Amino acid sequence: MKKFSKPLALRPDPHAARAQPETVMLLAAGLGKRMRPLTATRPKPLVEVAGRSLLDHALDRVRAGGVRRAVVNVHYLADALEAHLRNHADGLEILVSNERAQLLETGGGVVHALPLLGDQPFYVVNTDNLWVDGPVDTLRLLANGWDDERMDALLLVVPLAHATAHGGQGDFHMDAAGHLRRREPRRVAPFVYTGIQLVSPRLFRDAPGGPFSMNILWNRAMQEGRVFGVVHQGLWCDVGTPAAIPVAESMLRRG
Repeated sequence: MKKFSKPLALRPDPHAARAQPETVMLLAAGLGKRMRPLTATRPKPLVEVAGRSLLDHALDRVRAGGVRRAVVNVHYLADALEAHLRNHADGLEILVSNERAQLLETGGGVVHALPLLGDQPFYVVNTDNLWVDGPVDTLRLLANGWDDERMDALLLVVPLAHATAHGGQGDFHMDAAGHLRRREPRRVAPFVYTGIQLVSPRLFRDAPGGPFSMNILWNRAMQEGRVFGVVHQGLWCDVGTPAAIPVAESMLRRG
């Protein structure tokens, strides 16, 4: 491990020959406030579901999707995360993006790690969700739907009705071509963002410095028509609170 400071138009062809991204950014630096008291003594990615940590579940899924390099950002209880990663690499090249000095949020964290992520499209995965693949491996579903000429970000979304343990009103609307737009105020949107996306380094051009949300970059790319969605074909659970853990375990048993 190295350490560094419905949209039918997008229904992927499972037999399509597409270049498979080999790098993922796993977002693991958050404080885990909603998961308290479990995060009083451990970082949220090390909270266990069905006997395995959330981080290990994510590592299992990205390995299955053909990923070879995982960049993991650390901040809260960073030493515990690094020690865990040293013992759970299992064939992956693990690079640590160090945010000990300052928590950089989702957008700032990826920007800080860009030197480790390369110049090709890469996955970004939140470690506080769990998913079960459908007929096509989830990461390959994203790769098969990727169009580098049209896209800066391709977000995996799930229908609101199937967003297990998620209490929101949805995040996005999607047109027939797969373009995403934000939920309107005081309205319900049909799709929820899963925390899993495939992005181009172009998305981060002229990005602000310091901490900032990925939403800033999505909003700009949406105005340019370069943010798309693809619908998850399997099961998904938002594991944001202690109450979501038994729900996620039940989902995994069903899956």
